[in-house]
Amino acid sequence: MSDLSLPAMPAKKQSVNLLRGVMIVTFLALLIFFSCYAPGFASVANIESVLLNNVAPLAIAALAITLVAVLGAVDLSIGTAIDFACLVLVTLMLHQVALPLAITAALLAALGVGLFNALLVVVLGVEPFLATLGTLFIGQSVQQLSSNGGQPIYLLSQVLPSGFSAIGHGSLFGIALPLWYVLLLALALYLLLQRTRYGRAFSTLGVQASVARYSGLPVARLTAVAFILSALIAGVVGLILAANVKAWVPLSGNAYLLNAIGASFIGATFSTTRRPNVPGTLLGVILLSFVANGLLLIGWSFYWQQVATGVLIFIVLALGGLRDRRSR
Repeated sequence: MSDLSLPAMPAKKQSVNLLRGVMIVTFLALLIFFSCYAPGFASVANIESVLLNNVAPLAIAALAITLVAVLGAVDLSIGTAIDFACLVLVTLMLHQVALPLAITAALLAALGVGLFNALLVVVLGVEPFLATLGTLFIGQSVQQLSSNGGQPIYLLSQVLPSGFSAIGHGSLFGIALPLWYVLLLALALYLLLQRTRYGRAFSTLGVQASVARYSGLPVARLTAVAFILSALIAGVVGLILAANVKAWVPLSGNAYLLNAIGASFIGATFSTTRRPNVPGTLLGVILLSFVANGLLLIGWSFYWQQVATGVLIFIVLALGGLRDRRSR
């Protein structure tokens, strides 16, 4: 008699599905809890505010982190790229420079951070962690020296072009522009990593660097491109900050660093390959943003929110570790 039973699902896939199920149920439970006990959490106004002010900039920063993480590295200097882009845009607006030229210069400033990282990592052979950490410290010092110890630059009394505020508050087809930035950057990065030979080369380099080198892949060029694109993507957050705050506040970009790394790691945990990926990163951003908002609305201070975020990341990573052990 023939066996008509379906083939057993691989243990690794079963574990991933179980982890996803646990996290989805947990997230839904948190949403229900916050909807019941956090005033205004489920309101349309609050959801729109979280998506626009929390999810959008953090998602862009996390996408920048994810691109480098695919290589098996980390970019600790995205805050510097954010701050430099914001500084250049605000300074040029202060001097009444045309908006398109100012935006271009701001993105070039962020790109310069990526070029510096590429120089350290590719040309000088510095480990990415140490290279970007050094860039972070240098960027902090440059900002403090150029601002008399950290004095912000405000644009509140300036006559600004109409398009300046639209960078952070404009809309297209009823959707806020920052959300369009996220959608377009996420789609472009997803297609790059999943549908092009460069994306496959990035993944190979991240999983087996020695194999990538022996296979003749342009490792140096791939690494340089990753760091340059990461800084350029992070620079978009600087544009949004400048338009929303109408000011440059030194070192404000570093506020996104840890949560962006956390979102990227959460996304990797949901993957069958445990590799950083665009959909997982966006899921991690949404999870962290709405949990932080819910804790704020029930009265938790910022410091306890950070504790909760750390605990959440630990729980996800622990579940991922248990999943891997069960798979083995």
